[in-house]
Amino acid sequence: MESTNRLRYLIAGTGGVGGSIAGFLSLAGKDVTCIARGAHLQAIQQDGLKLKSDLKGEHALRINACTAEEYNGKADVIFVCVKGYSVDSITELIKRAAHDRTIVIPILNVYGTGPRIQRLVPGVTVLDGCIYIVGFVSGPGEITQMGTIFRLVYGAHRGILVPAGLMEAVQRDLQESGIKVEISSDINRDTFIKWSFISAMAVTGAYFDVPMGEVQKPGKVRDTFIGLSTESAALGKKLGIEFKEDIVTYNLKVIDKLAPESTASMQKDIARGHESEVQGLLFDMITAAEEQGIDVPTYREVAKKFIKQ
Repeated sequence: MESTNRLRYLIAGTGGVGGSIAGFLSLAGKDVTCIARGAHLQAIQQDGLKLKSDLKGEHALRINACTAEEYNGKADVIFVCVKGYSVDSITELIKRAAHDRTIVIPILNVYGTGPRIQRLVPGVTVLDGCIYIVGFVSGPGEITQMGTIFRLVYGAHRGILVPAGLMEAVQRDLQESGIKVEISSDINRDTFIKWSFISAMAVTGAYFDVPMGEVQKPGKVRDTFIGLSTESAALGKKLGIEFKEDIVTYNLKVIDKLAPESTASMQKDIARGHESEVQGLLFDMITAAEEQGIDVPTYREVAKKFIKQ
């Protein structure tokens, strides 16, 4: 894809992550279409996507938006920003929206999403990615982005061939939109690191039902976060992942930069009685550790609260 061409972006899942990406791209004049549903979609179509951002201020953005079933165009870049439990539901959209040079960039909290989607849509080029942001749906058609962290990492797994220059063109668009971007040389490592962080963050927050400000203070809550991070780090090492720095140190560095009042989306979903990512962020971590012979006592202890009776 030559840099002179204007890339067409499709955002599958206009929640806190997808809505923030869409809003920032739209503000920079990029070609964006959002996939949403229900009252959220109706509000976007009627009044625009409302973005309340600590980085960009408040805006009402006129963005193309429709359901997955209604979309009939083609996209150069498809960001998959649905929850882990909804991945299977967007495979038909990807097949329909992709052309021979399309790249798919999953931005999910759950490890292994890129290879999973690649198996579901073998004819499409699927990368992998992760994001560091506090963003959430704060009302129908409204996205709130909190704090100063908005960092996106993506890259190709070994053996995945990407059209020349396309990843770099996406990077330029995102950077022009005010998003910090890194093209990863080891996306398996980087997505594992994100899984480690968001798992510890979401599980700690949900277990104690506290915002991140409580994790930033010395005490039992922070110790639990450290315990979870330590156990996932041991799993990563057993899987052969080479880390640039100690995961526990890294996770603490990130958590301490978050807005004190912020919470993870899993925590919000559990509090509202909605379906959550507790399977992918808690129980899948325990299963993966057990398969590798790694003891995870902190994970097992907190899991007792979330096992359905």
